[in-house]
Amino acid sequence: MGGQSKKLVNQSKLGRLQHELRPGLLATTAWLGKRGYSRQLLDHYVSAGWLESMAHGVYRRPGSPLKWQHVVGSLQNLLELPVHVGGLSALEFQGYGHFARMSGIMTVHLYALAPLPAWLDKLPLKDKFVIHRGRLFDEEGRGLTSAAVDVARDAAQHTDPLRVGMKEIVWGEYDWPITYSTAERAMLEFLSEVPRTETIGHANLLMQGLRNLSPRRLTQLLAQCRSIKVKRLFFALAEHNHQPWLKELDKSKIDFGKGKRALTPGGKLHPEYLITLPHNIDDSV
Repeated sequence: MGGQSKKLVNQSKLGRLQHELRPGLLATTAWLGKRGYSRQLLDHYVSAGWLESMAHGVYRRPGSPLKWQHVVGSLQNLLELPVHVGGLSALEFQGYGHFARMSGIMTVHLYALAPLPAWLDKLPLKDKFVIHRGRLFDEEGRGLTSAAVDVARDAAQHTDPLRVGMKEIVWGEYDWPITYSTAERAMLEFLSEVPRTETIGHANLLMQGLRNLSPRRLTQLLAQCRSIKVKRLFFALAEHNHQPWLKELDKSKIDFGKGKRALTPGGKLHPEYLITLPHNIDDSV
């Protein structure tokens, strides 16, 4: 191929890259290689200022400063990895947080069904990702894709359990969809971290604000939840806070297991849910 023809091909590829890779999103060498961009060509794009190298084998188009939403949006929509924003982060970003941040650094809780790329920790990003692995729900044994979300509709209307408890929230000037847990799912995810990294007192504060949860979505999620501790703690805290939707939950579909569960040494055993809680939950922040 002559030099002029090769130059035209490279210019055509550059134009296509600007269409395929939206400003801000991260692409890997593997993703770009599948679309015909060699390492040599990528090095040339970086030297010319058409791409930025964010970590080894990770690129983005120059533009606005990198934010955690760029990263998560890339993982979900570009690389199509089974990951979503959940737990405390999903609650906070939907207005259910209680603790003011003492710094501008954001901790983003990600729930993933497969290992996430090692380069996440090497990005020039001040925010911190906390990765949660494990299968809290039976649905996760079947996998999860970015299409398996509940988009602003009641998940109980769907028969596919993979759609339960997920929603998309658009972000940024290009309206990138980012998949989050709904408040119902996020609360159960948060409770799975009690008492290892989260406290019952914090869980109680969060539960106080969850006045408008969907009983149908909750019933589905609780039926699929694999953790006996999470289900018992959820009901105990909901009962303590007199949540209006509690009476609408169908307990017959939920397995509470057998035997006692000790969460608080020297605590008080709940007579129905057989789980030990602080003697005064409201003072246990």
